[in-house]
Amino acid sequence: MSSKPNWGQLPTLVLTNVFQHLNHRDRLNASRVCWHWRSVLFQPRFFKRIQFDVAREHNKKVSFYLQKLVHIVSEVKITFDSSNLYDVELTAEILFKLSKSSRLLSLTIYPKNATWVTPGISMRRQLRATAYSEEEWNYILKLFVQPVKALLTRTNPPLRVLDLGCSESLAVHASEFLTCTAKPQHLERLCFATVKQDPGHYPLGLIEPSLFEKCTMLRVLTLDYDVMCDDMLQTLQLLPLRQLIVHVHGIDEDHCGLSEEAWASFRSKNPSTELHLTLVCAYEAVDILHTHILRPSMPLTHLKVLFCERINCDALEYLSRHYKDTLRSMVWIDSMRIEEYRNIMELVLRTEQDPLVMMAWRCKKLQEIIIHGYVLDSHNLVGVSRLRGRELKCLEVSRIDLSIPSVMMAPFIEEISAQLGKRWSPLDAKTLPAVLGFYPVAEELRDRYILNYIRKDIMQ
Repeated sequence: MSSKPNWGQLPTLVLTNVFQHLNHRDRLNASRVCWHWRSVLFQPRFFKRIQFDVAREHNKKVSFYLQKLVHIVSEVKITFDSSNLYDVELTAEILFKLSKSSRLLSLTIYPKNATWVTPGISMRRQLRATAYSEEEWNYILKLFVQPVKALLTRTNPPLRVLDLGCSESLAVHASEFLTCTAKPQHLERLCFATVKQDPGHYPLGLIEPSLFEKCTMLRVLTLDYDVMCDDMLQTLQLLPLRQLIVHVHGIDEDHCGLSEEAWASFRSKNPSTELHLTLVCAYEAVDILHTHILRPSMPLTHLKVLFCERINCDALEYLSRHYKDTLRSMVWIDSMRIEEYRNIMELVLRTEQDPLVMMAWRCKKLQEIIIHGYVLDSHNLVGVSRLRGRELKCLEVSRIDLSIPSVMMAPFIEEISAQLGKRWSPLDAKTLPAVLGFYPVAEELRDRYILNYIRKDIMQ
């Protein structure tokens, strides 16, 4: 008489082979059969990446990850509210556990705010502070910087991806991170660009260009404009960069800028590199964008100007003249409450040479135009849609000529829709994010919007 098979005693090797033929969801369902099947599930081959969404309501999930997965995965992303002390301390615990991992290849740290809180420092105190105290810096150094440095000093396997999530508090240590990296030749993505807590006053975390010389596999790099110089470009042009993202905040009076010759040399050595230039609350830099920052030989593919509180039409004209073969995306975002600047835009864009129309005509690779906070001329938007047609994948605006009654807007909307090959309409002001509306919002809400917006650009 044959006995019934005991499925709970299948050899681990057999179960592993079976699990390899299942997708992730089916593998999870199969692992519910018994404890033994469940134990076989937790292998590096079945869990490549995890994301920690740090919050009290996710405590059970975070605890499970720390117990079962943190030591076997190769990619980790941590999202946390840096203005919440509980989240900050739990994230520090996660980083400590990760620093002991012998498998981690990719680490992404995404704080939800530009501001960080530390023990004994209230949120109100931090929002008013112009700089971190020594106590705060020591806390961040011990619980956040040191674990990252421990991972970078590891040689087998070496870390390949380090994304600091635009954190000013961590990126100021970028030079230390590069200095302690045991095998920089294995780094593929480094994200050191930031969103500043106070865009007008911040410490300069300078980086010696020579620290990148050994990063011979680096494909994606994000930096602040403050650390950019001709020598930096000369070093970076020797790397296989596919994407270079530069954030502009303030412009230090001692910053020497980047020359046309340096950009020309960089572009000749890296003809396929994408340059993304992002101005973040750069209230002074936006005025000199076309005179001090932009250079004709920049391989500029994406420009974002976020909450700079004015529009620079000379810069828009500069884009259409010098980046007709590279520019793919132009984003200019402000809130609607800057009434005086909306009026200026309305007047300027009614001139014979609307900079957006000229951009649509000259820039043959342009696929995205996003403008919020400024009133645009409906006739000119029709012109943009006719010039770019279905190649314009995204045309996003929220304010069109207020002098035209809404009932008379229908023909314009229909024409734009026909040219783009899809149903189109301006975004409804009532459903826009609060940071783009008419009423003031807290700076932390604005910063959170900015962080979410600019992180989407980074190549994975």
